[in-house]
Amino acid sequence: MEQVRTTWDLASTPLQRLSKLHRDAIAVYSLEKRGDSPFGGRCPREVVLNGQYVPLEVGEGEESDREPAGDSECLQDVIVAALSQDRDQPRAVRVVGPAGVGKTTAMQKLLADWAAGKRLPQFTFVFPLALGELGSRAAKLSLADLLCQQHPHLSTDSLPLVLQNPRALFFVLDGLDRFQNQEADTSHCSNPNLAVPLSALVSSLLWGTLLPGASVLVTSRPIDYLEPEAELECEHVEVRGLSDAGRKAYVGLFFTDQGESTTVLWNMEETMGFYDVIHLPAFCWTLCSVYRAALGAERGLPKTLTHVFADATATLIRLHAMGEAPARDLVLGLGKMAAHSLLHDAKPCDQKEMTTFGLEPFLSSPVLSAFLREDGKPGTDGHVFYFLSPTAAQFLLAVSYFLDGQEGEGVEDLLEEMDGCAELLELFLAGLCDPPQRELLEGAVGKFSSGRTQGFDTWLKETTQEAVPGYSKESHLRCFRLLHQRQDRALVTEAVGPSARLGLSYGGLSAHSAMALSYLAMCCVDLDQLNLLSQSHISEGAYAHLSAGLRGGTARELDLAYNSTMGDQGAERLCAGLAGTSLQILRLPSCNLTRACCGHLATALCSTQLHLLDLRGNDIEDQGLVQLSQALRSPKCQLQELNLPMCNLTAVSMESLSSSLRSGHSVLRSLNLTQNSVKDDGMRWLSAALKDPSCPLQSLILSDCELTEACCVGLADALTSGGGKLTELDLSVNELEDSGASHLCSAFKKPGCGLQKLRLERCELGEQTFQELAAVLRVEGSQLRELEVGLNKVGNTGVKHLLDALKDPHCKLELLDIEMVGLQDGCVPDMITAVKASGTLKNLVLKNNGLTDDVVPALVAMAQESHTLRNLNLQYNDFSEDVFEIMDACGKIRY
Repeated sequence: MEQVRTTWDLASTPLQRLSKLHRDAIAVYSLEKRGDSPFGGRCPREVVLNGQYVPLEVGEGEESDREPAGDSECLQDVIVAALSQDRDQPRAVRVVGPAGVGKTTAMQKLLADWAAGKRLPQFTFVFPLALGELGSRAAKLSLADLLCQQHPHLSTDSLPLVLQNPRALFFVLDGLDRFQNQEADTSHCSNPNLAVPLSALVSSLLWGTLLPGASVLVTSRPIDYLEPEAELECEHVEVRGLSDAGRKAYVGLFFTDQGESTTVLWNMEETMGFYDVIHLPAFCWTLCSVYRAALGAERGLPKTLTHVFADATATLIRLHAMGEAPARDLVLGLGKMAAHSLLHDAKPCDQKEMTTFGLEPFLSSPVLSAFLREDGKPGTDGHVFYFLSPTAAQFLLAVSYFLDGQEGEGVEDLLEEMDGCAELLELFLAGLCDPPQRELLEGAVGKFSSGRTQGFDTWLKETTQEAVPGYSKESHLRCFRLLHQRQDRALVTEAVGPSARLGLSYGGLSAHSAMALSYLAMCCVDLDQLNLLSQSHISEGAYAHLSAGLRGGTARELDLAYNSTMGDQGAERLCAGLAGTSLQILRLPSCNLTRACCGHLATALCSTQLHLLDLRGNDIEDQGLVQLSQALRSPKCQLQELNLPMCNLTAVSMESLSSSLRSGHSVLRSLNLTQNSVKDDGMRWLSAALKDPSCPLQSLILSDCELTEACCVGLADALTSGGGKLTELDLSVNELEDSGASHLCSAFKKPGCGLQKLRLERCELGEQTFQELAAVLRVEGSQLRELEVGLNKVGNTGVKHLLDALKDPHCKLELLDIEMVGLQDGCVPDMITAVKASGTLKNLVLKNNGLTDDVVPALVAMAQESHTLRNLNLQYNDFSEDVFEIMDACGKIRY
């Protein structure tokens, strides 16, 4: 094939001249001939010619056979790869994305790159066709005539030379969805000189019956029923829009001043970042236009999506110097058109329908092109109008509802009629009831109907009051989103009231719902706990809003566990706004945090009332703990409980932690270091802290911290010489063995030890330790109330020592956990005697042992007859179903 192509190139001097002429023409070609619009973005040709194009990112389409190159790719790169020369077959590419995502501008950029020799060098000719502007699908035209009409530099004499090598041809068909809204024609043709309906012409190009070997790219909105390419095998590319970095670059083109750019980006993320439209270049254009006007007038930037569209509409009307009466008529007409369009899957409207809507007086006015796109020639069947932005259509419908003060239709009627067709409609209705948000718009189109705005507020209040006492999370969140858009704190307080079940777990929220919930937190003075467990879509900006919401309310507890998308930047934004809140408990387990966020957390600890901080499952490492330890030394830090399991800590950070605990300023009562590599060296630093009378620790959890018997001597000394403050000690899953436990038991017996809860599960302990623990329980004045020594294989003989101790009047044990210690039926008589003799035992855990059906009646009788025993856990023993009914007779038993 290379030899054929080389021969062709050498023999085609006239063709080369045609190609050069064609490239020059494409360099100034415009796929869309329109001006800039606040709702439709900039003219694609101007964007490209002025070097203002920002690349779009794509996702993987289901029909794509490309190898994925990462999470996202540049649209142009994906198209080039799909059309690469090493393909065995010519390619058809389908680029799909919502209105405003930038498909046409991206195609304009692709044309410019080809004309400049930067992309797709394998194609000698590229033919762009703006399908929406071709007119009626039924109109007959040959491909040759169509190309000559679209590209006057070609002629009927030169065109055969161009078309004789189809593999060197590339057709770009932009806006198939706009071309598809008329009767389909599924017939095909193969002769480029044969006049056929335009629909057949397009179909033949796509299916390859016309100019076999040519490559074709088609763009469309994601509409399922599109023909003729619905069943076409092709490369499918879904356009996502602007990435976060792309959005920043886009704003930088609008606002060259760094301060303004930063302010705009911050507001954009904080107030709009949770809407899908934030990634659409057309919407970013709308936003930037509104922001620029607001900054120029020294007004505050919009706080809601409604506010943005209200200001954009008002600015556009004033730009065209419309009076109030015609502007009102225009918006009312557009509202009627929006209702019709939304109910009919965004189907374009013809001139007759436009007259029905009352828009005929505006058909020749440039103001209409700011809201609508016009396809086809006036007076022809293909002359139609449709909204540049489907979102703007929903907004205009909401505005027209409030401008039309006729009696009859209530908000319930409108929402029921548009159910499933306009997901943002009720949000816009809520926002437009807020006078500050509609102020500029009312100045342009006149006052809203007070009856309808008051009616909506009444409906919203009643809907919320009905929803919040219940348990439906989605009903709660729907009302919260509307109240957030409404921006009326008095209405929130009145509507939500004290009956709201705001303690529900709102796990799995979208960022939009999280934003609304944070607004509720700001408005509701009675809110105590906010549970945002397991979020997957909260943006970084939402965390800043969340802390802002907490500042205005009285929430004491915030649970953000398992928000893996939070990361250090989300934590930084959250911490930056915590000062001045009533927050006392902050849970951040498994939030993808690292040491980088610990400085911000440390600052928050010194500027808030936080009593509990839970960071388990975050990779904060030693450097992070050192920063937190520095905060513990501050007199301003009120932290009493710090949970750090699985935080990748070692003995290195224990020195700093120990120093803080001995500083005399720390008020830390509870410390959990489970599953960190503390080891004996780290334990020595902690023992040094416990030994100091100024150390406030009362609970120390060191489960699975790689400790051995070597650390036990120092710990035993600390337990009796530090004033006896430590009341809870967990050393489970460490290889202490009998030798290490012996040192500890000696300390437990001394009067200076105030230990009340002791866990030594799976510590490689034998009968010797159980005997010594029994001696501890018999000591006069013993404080031990809970003892958990499961997973140590001591059998009946080892446990008998503890059972005998239960009979001693000095033993005050309330919980005994002896799970999986190898108990057999032979221990039960001693157990029954011990339980009857104990005057304090409330909970007995016998899980995962070898007890059988034979002893069940005796155990049931023991539980029933005991005046102190409340819970007997017999799960996972060797019981058959035959005894389940017997155990059911005693409500104290779990099995």
